[in-house]
Amino acid sequence: MRPIPQMPSLASLTAVFRSAVLGLALAMLAGFACAQTDEAPPGPTIADIQSLVKQKQLPQALDKTEQYIAAKPKDAEGYFAKGQILVQMQRPAEAMAVFTKMIQDFPELPEPYNNLAVLYAQQKQYDQARAALDMAIRANPDYVTAHENLGDIYAKLASRAYEKAVTLDTANKTAPAKLSLMRQAIAPAGKADAAPPPSPAPAAAPKAATQPNHGKKHPGR
Repeated sequence: MRPIPQMPSLASLTAVFRSAVLGLALAMLAGFACAQTDEAPPGPTIADIQSLVKQKQLPQALDKTEQYIAAKPKDAEGYFAKGQILVQMQRPAEAMAVFTKMIQDFPELPEPYNNLAVLYAQQKQYDQARAALDMAIRANPDYVTAHENLGDIYAKLASRAYEKAVTLDTANKTAPAKLSLMRQAIAPAGKADAAPPPSPAPAAAPKAATQPNHGKKHPGR
């Protein structure tokens, strides 16, 4: 017969348990330190992007914006910054695509509608600009910039209509006066026309929003 093995004492079991716990703790700390070492550095911030834009380093700013969007795909500020940078890089079609996507993803924000309207107005697509501004005001009825821009768009549409009336009826006495007043109202300060020229007078450009409204809640905030 084999002898019954001697049972370890309570003190020896406690020592073994403590040793095992200590070894586990040291292993966990080592793993945590390794994870910290391997962790990727923090990505760019909106402040970083704005700094590059101020320095006119637009390609670099655009690259940082793409990194920001990849890290925070539900943050509207990244997309908005991208749209603004594309506008400054004279790439309006791409900027319009960005603002259009923002409208789909963040319909509660009025600024993308407003900036899309500005781009439409620059292309003299005033009906589309008016529709976009109507949506901006629907999203935020207190959005002053959209109201002012909408007024400018209506003034340009009115100017076009008076121009057409003058062209169709050269004997018309009232349309030329109305056209002159309308052009004076929408022309940049100091450049109002005293008399209606044969071609449309330059008008003050609608104002673009510079950043999403921080007072409105949206995903990623």
